[in-house]
Amino acid sequence: MRLLLVEDTAELACWLQKALTQAGFAVDWIADGLAADQVLQTEQYGLVLLDISLPRLDGLALLARIRKRGQGVPVLLLTARTDVADRVRGLNLGADDYLTKPFELEELEARIRALLRRSQGQSQGIQVFGELIFHDEGYFELQHKPLPLTPREASVLSTLMQRRGRPVSRQQLYEQTFTLADEASPESIELYIHRVRKKLLGSNVSIVTLRGLGYSLECLS
Repeated sequence: MRLLLVEDTAELACWLQKALTQAGFAVDWIADGLAADQVLQTEQYGLVLLDISLPRLDGLALLARIRKRGQGVPVLLLTARTDVADRVRGLNLGADDYLTKPFELEELEARIRALLRRSQGQSQGIQVFGELIFHDEGYFELQHKPLPLTPREASVLSTLMQRRGRPVSRQQLYEQTFTLADEASPESIELYIHRVRKKLLGSNVSIVTLRGLGYSLECLS
């Protein structure tokens, strides 16, 4: 799943980007609100992590613009402010949740996954599709054994899992797997599809190519 981190403190942003990437997310980092606003008008994200205190355009003003455009992307506010009024204003403007700095990484990951689950209409943290199981913590099991996947392989498979039985285009997979800083093209998704297919061999779940449409995760029985 692709996330946008809008945070102007470089040390914190680098730490979060690295930690969340290791947790299986593709993370774009932008350091000011105006640049983030421009990116959000062209790029698709599963969730936005938004600091309130930002240069050029503060987080609450950016949040207001996002909702005014009708974008329903989940927004998790990150704030060092302890004033209840700021948090209430953020929620009233359309934020889905907030976390006060400093925070524990485990809590941040849990809140991210809860918001993603809610936005996708899921009520529980485990998804079962044939012999494939996806846990909300971000890992897969196949035939009741851990399925070893690289972060990008996991991103491809989780995107297909969210839309199982339906076509997912190569462009959609690319957008959820790679960040703006990655030197890759949509064609590179084929490599990860090939790798994941090999790891699903022997199970009743497979990735089917739909000519002209993309790929679909299918259960064979």
